Amino acid sequence: MANEVTSDIAEFDVVVIGAGISGLGAATYFSRELPHKSLVVLEARGNIGGTWDLFRYPGIRSDSDLHTFGYEFKPWRHESAIADAHLIQEYLQETVEENNLAHLIEFRHRVVRSEWASADSKWTLTVEATDSATGLTTTKTIRAGWVFAATGYYRYDEGFSPTFPARDSFAGPVVHPQHWPENLDYSGKKVVIIGSGATAVTMVPSMLAGPGAAAHVTMLQRTPTYIMPIPRVDRLAVALTKLLGAERGYAVTRFKNIWIERGIVKGLRTFPYAGRKLIRRANIKRLPKGFDVDKHFNPPYDPWDQRLCAAPDGDFFDAIKDGNASVVTDSIARFSKRGIVLTSGEELNADIIVTATGLNLQLFGGMPTVVDGQEVDLADSFCYRGMLLSGIPNWAMAIGYTTSSWTLKVSLMCRYFIDLVNHMDAHGYDRAVPIPPPGLDRRPVMDIQSGYAKRGAKRLPKQGSVAPWQMAMSYQEDAKALRGPVADENLEFGASQSTSQQPGERQRAYV
Repeated sequence: MANEVTSDIAEFDVVVIGAGISGLGAATYFSRELPHKSLVVLEARGNIGGTWDLFRYPGIRSDSDLHTFGYEFKPWRHESAIADAHLIQEYLQETVEENNLAHLIEFRHRVVRSEWASADSKWTLTVEATDSATGLTTTKTIRAGWVFAATGYYRYDEGFSPTFPARDSFAGPVVHPQHWPENLDYSGKKVVIIGSGATAVTMVPSMLAGPGAAAHVTMLQRTPTYIMPIPRVDRLAVALTKLLGAERGYAVTRFKNIWIERGIVKGLRTFPYAGRKLIRRANIKRLPKGFDVDKHFNPPYDPWDQRLCAAPDGDFFDAIKDGNASVVTDSIARFSKRGIVLTSGEELNADIIVTATGLNLQLFGGMPTVVDGQEVDLADSFCYRGMLLSGIPNWAMAIGYTTSSWTLKVSLMCRYFIDLVNHMDAHGYDRAVPIPPPGLDRRPVMDIQSGYAKRGAKRLPKQGSVAPWQMAMSYQEDAKALRGPVADENLEFGASQSTSQQPGERQRAYV
């Protein structure tokens, strides 16, 4: 159906794109701290939650503890520190209700184009709005002084699925976790999951649990992954909550976990050989006697070159120990009618094949971003303080950590954003844009070697080798950088003709 075009133009001071955990957090901070600014949240889907509403595969859960993955302003009250998606979704719904955000959110509003004009320091957003009752899509125009893009970094409409020879010869269903069929019945069936990342490690024990469990689940991996058993319940957090109350107990637990997590990451990266031995020992303790740990759990890279996977209470290892799950380390020669033929010649029989092969990276939903008539190639931009982009005025993006809880960084970003907006108002500026120094080194923006990071590097902005152009990957580093002076010599401010400054005047500001 062709889009209808509406003539009305809505104007806001700040537009947040995305109503996932980042966007809802941003909306809370901005509505509290910038009450004089008009604000709207545009969500392309029909519900809040982002990742936690999109993914429906068995066992979908967090890989980080919710005392750091949750918001600093809202305690996590459930006993489970490693939480299933429905608990996270409930937490986000409570956030909406407690902070009166519902009236700010426009559902089924997909931003398909963004255009900046320096003449009036405004973004013009082209938005496709779909009516939930009629299915009719109209095109709206929204103008904004600032855009805060809380869209994550992967494509919602497709996951990564490599080409497998003779894939169509397999007699059963082939499913990608990002597009999990609502009524897929795997009870009593043999399932092969291709992949060894967090999704596969989550799905293996989940598909073997409760009514409707699979008969057997095999995780087929080309390369092993580091997997660590961790407690599902943080007993100290429970004790601190009882002793100090919900608010203080949460704050102390959050502080504790931030530093413990940082210590683990730094320790493993500084002493990778000792880290390997530690993880190997933990795996041996959980696995059946005589299990070939060095074949199936000995990655060819150091800890935290790629993300470590968490197994709450060791559930992944328990499934192997019980004999209901197995791990095969080999590569795929081709699919067959009965399953998968490996390069070793072995054939894995399967009723269902799951391709847990990863994500495709994409910023801002893939929309064109145009600045003064010129489309911007995001790969040519540098990240400033991990949230602004060189050459793109008044545009912030929410990108969390890869080695810590995602939301930790988002809270710091929001506070810096608020300080920046207030600074601009105080000095009569209506635009800000980072300008990188000449000859700045160009490095991939993600500091891990995972497949999705390597595949997406050519589409993502870059980072430099020096602050504030480096992407800090620890809360402690970012806390210093984002809580420091708002402006420096890398950030250029200006005012349009509508302000008190002369037309076209641009200034640098220092505080």
